[in-house]
Amino acid sequence: MIHVHQLDGCAPVPLAHYLKALGILRLVAEQADGEARGWWDGDGFRLGSRLAIDEVQSFFMERYSPTPMLAPWNGASGFFKTWDNKKSRLRNSKNYDALHEVLKRDEPRWVALQDACRQATSDLKAVAEVRDVSQLTDAERSKLLIIPSGSGPSFLTADKDGDKTRIQTAVQRTLNRIPFYRSAVIDVGGKKPAYPSIWGSGGNDGAIDFTARYMENLLRVLDPENAQSAALLSSSLTGSRVKGLLGGQRGKVGQFIPGGAGGANSVNGPGTQDDTVLNPWDFVLMLEGAVCFSSHVSRQSPSHSSQTASPFAVGACGAAYPSASTDDERSLRGEQWMPLWSRPSTYGELRRLFAEGRAQISSKTAQEPLDLARAVRRLGTARGVSTFQRYGYIERNGQSNLAVPLGRFIVTDDESEHLACIDDLDKWLRHVRREARRDHSPARLTTVVRRLVDALFAVTEASQNPDRWQGVLFQLTAVEETMARGSGFAAQPVPRLRPDWVAASHDGSAEFRLALAFALQAREFRKQSGTPIDPIRRHWLPLDRERPWRFAMTGTGAGATLDVHPDVVMRGRRSIDDAIAVVERRLVEARECDDRYLPLKAARRASASIADLASLLAGGVDLDRTLTLARALMALDHRAWADQYMRVEPPHTSHWPDDAWLAVRLCTLPWPLRTRSGFELDIGTDPALIRRLAAGDAASAFDLASRRLGANGLRFPVRRFTAAPDTARLWAATLAFPITQRTAMKFLHRLDPDKE
Repeated sequence: MIHVHQLDGCAPVPLAHYLKALGILRLVAEQADGEARGWWDGDGFRLGSRLAIDEVQSFFMERYSPTPMLAPWNGASGFFKTWDNKKSRLRNSKNYDALHEVLKRDEPRWVALQDACRQATSDLKAVAEVRDVSQLTDAERSKLLIIPSGSGPSFLTADKDGDKTRIQTAVQRTLNRIPFYRSAVIDVGGKKPAYPSIWGSGGNDGAIDFTARYMENLLRVLDPENAQSAALLSSSLTGSRVKGLLGGQRGKVGQFIPGGAGGANSVNGPGTQDDTVLNPWDFVLMLEGAVCFSSHVSRQSPSHSSQTASPFAVGACGAAYPSASTDDERSLRGEQWMPLWSRPSTYGELRRLFAEGRAQISSKTAQEPLDLARAVRRLGTARGVSTFQRYGYIERNGQSNLAVPLGRFIVTDDESEHLACIDDLDKWLRHVRREARRDHSPARLTTVVRRLVDALFAVTEASQNPDRWQGVLFQLTAVEETMARGSGFAAQPVPRLRPDWVAASHDGSAEFRLALAFALQAREFRKQSGTPIDPIRRHWLPLDRERPWRFAMTGTGAGATLDVHPDVVMRGRRSIDDAIAVVERRLVEARECDDRYLPLKAARRASASIADLASLLAGGVDLDRTLTLARALMALDHRAWADQYMRVEPPHTSHWPDDAWLAVRLCTLPWPLRTRSGFELDIGTDPALIRRLAAGDAASAFDLASRRLGANGLRFPVRRFTAAPDTARLWAATLAFPITQRTAMKFLHRLDPDKE
């Protein structure tokens, strides 16, 4: 019979209660019921086992064998004593009594811990050197770890700092079968081991030595004479109220329960920072769960860090959670995401999930929260993981840390091929974030970069939502705008984006279609390949003429600045002004090259439709949104766009612009127009027409256009036209959206059907 136990004493927050759930499942599975299963149901943990709840409690009280967790490299570990020079004798150090009390116990449950202690002592002696401590100064003695042997004053000693690595290496080599030593200390392929943030700095958090507290609490809860232990265990499992909790310094649990960590400003209202309470069983089971996070780093992968070696652990990122600020990234010691799985799983299955926690993005290991968010999408749904609880290890008060919950990442099962688009930004995003983290980086840069990361996180949670992808495009434009103003430009412009960005972000709106047409237009396109000659991105950013994927620079070293040329005319003013400025600038450049036409041609499958132009001229299009999207879409890979078929469906409406604007548009074409009947409309663009529209004079601009068309043989019914100045300027801005020859032919036929 399988019993399902509702363990409400476990929860995703705080970290201590999450780890406690893992510890319970691990110990029951390894020592009592190998078929036990655990899972999360909302914010509660469920344990399925052949053991009834009283049998589970009986197991912990009578048969549970503690996992050896010893840190002989820490001064408070219990392996050492200190020398009292005045009395010429040794004094017990912290945890010395507790450790040696464990060694005296004769129950079978203590054997593994006792054997590990003897082996660690042997490893210590192999590293230590004999010194006469009475001849040393107080400062010199304070740096030594004294291994008690004999009456002295000569003892085996080790240096706290100099021998720490040697001790860790020796202990890790002889005790690597014990999960604690695969979890708390990592060989990163160098001379000095590193520590995952979940274990502080090798088993301690500032002044709190986890292994020492573990030993003390083991003796409390497994003391046969402690009548409160059973009630404390029941409370730890079920969350019921109980007496006998530890308070003051004994109740401190370090980073695992931030509210009980103490420190300045940790108490609101009456009381002191020592007013914390702790169930000793919570501490024991918490550390038993923490060893589930075994850390492994290959010597062939020295780029891994201690933060990214532990399962689901990545580097710091001060973004994508509600309380994120620009200062967080400097204080974060990385993040760790704790999986919440909804399918009953054995501990063996859970171990496999954690083994996959060092996830891959393409050919590289996930090293940042955004990488992990992308990696866990498929891993999570394949393993029954529905949610990840994010934790950030935030350093405070010197070397003290807090495991702060940063919200949850929901794993959806809507598979999307669009997520691969983010790969285009991988390298560039790291460069941008590095610029934003510099000491004197302006606040505006750190803000826009944080918003970009927020938008990318939003995409990973709902990758089928075009609005989320457009949110990323908006933030890419914001980052480039900040760069164009002189901040963070060393990271270079947004790199080439694959055409799939269009499929991901296309929401069927006129704004998006017009933005795509605006972004991909150029002076000319090669006939065979379809790649552009002189695209318009240089009107938005100061780009190098020889290497248009990089900024144009002047000066060298620290004095390097952007070299802004006169052709950069989209200066972030009103979008209508920017669109007009592009048309005017192109006409200036055309005159310099003796070109009679407006050199703005549409790319393949990216032209403005008649209905979208009509909507724009009627005020039904948000031009600011359109050009913001267009600025980001200018980074699309033009060669890939020409090779890859990416259809953007035109609107299914029959709206037309005013005939007066059609006349103006036929006078501003980038090429001559020839009909099948032999009629040719070859009108070069007159800059005066654009100037009049830009000045708000629609009437004289139309008169000029109608005379030029009439001189070329067109006859149409409109003789006079007038409009408000804002409408005239909108007419001019609309000329910046390219059309095809087929569309121009339709304009011609509408004005004068006899010419087709």
